[in-house]
Amino acid sequence: MNLYFLQEDAFLKYKSPSQRIRVMSECWFGGQMYCPACASKEIRTFPNNKKVADFYCPECNEQFQLKCQSKTLAGRITDGAYDALIMAMNQRKLPNFFFLHYVPTNYFAQNLTLVPNFFFSSSIIEKRKPLSENARRHGWVGCNILYKNIADEGKIKIIEDGEILEPDKVRAAWKKTCFLKNARVESRGWLNDVMHCINEIGKKDFGLDEVYSFEEYLCGLHPDNKNVKAKIRQQLQILRNNNFLEFIDNKGKYHIG
Repeated sequence: MNLYFLQEDAFLKYKSPSQRIRVMSECWFGGQMYCPACASKEIRTFPNNKKVADFYCPECNEQFQLKCQSKTLAGRITDGAYDALIMAMNQRKLPNFFFLHYVPTNYFAQNLTLVPNFFFSSSIIEKRKPLSENARRHGWVGCNILYKNIADEGKIKIIEDGEILEPDKVRAAWKKTCFLKNARVESRGWLNDVMHCINEIGKKDFGLDEVYSFEEYLCGLHPDNKNVKAKIRQQLQILRNNNFLEFIDNKGKYHIG
């Protein structure tokens, strides 16, 4: 994998810097990236600018969208129309997202992270304010992806600080959490949120009471649920059944598998 974008004269016809980097990054990505979900060594570009996704795998048909920025991947990432994203998510038509962080001085791919579509839920989507009346598209409502709220397991590293990770490790990380794929969107949200809380604890071995300490945070994400502790226990059981967690003893002790 060559981490430098190709700089061809064809890109110069675009006047806008954002258009140039979009074309350059998509050209680089389409020529370098393999499928993280199967053994395919390539992914292909959708013809005619498909609205929802940019790329697809010719073998397993997984679809992907590329988001590119010169800022470090953290906090929130600007995305498109709020309603369109929510509709695609609820209809299970949302692509998997690749987030690319590049160095603008030399067009170098510094970090590339995959967030599978089954990690998307309302907990990681922030609705922005409508554009003002003076804007060309006044009333339009965009959204942000709350990258900081995604569980670490949902942020699969392809390139990290300029180092390329082995494809086998990338595909193993995908496979480890793809049990979320068949879960309902609401269930995915709870699983991601509880996994994120476990990440915040920062230990391989932890207790149920440590997860309970995030009760207020989870109440804020799921205000309609009036029995958050029971919901936490349910998510831990699901994670245990899918070999993400191990149950150490009957005193509420867990180990990340």
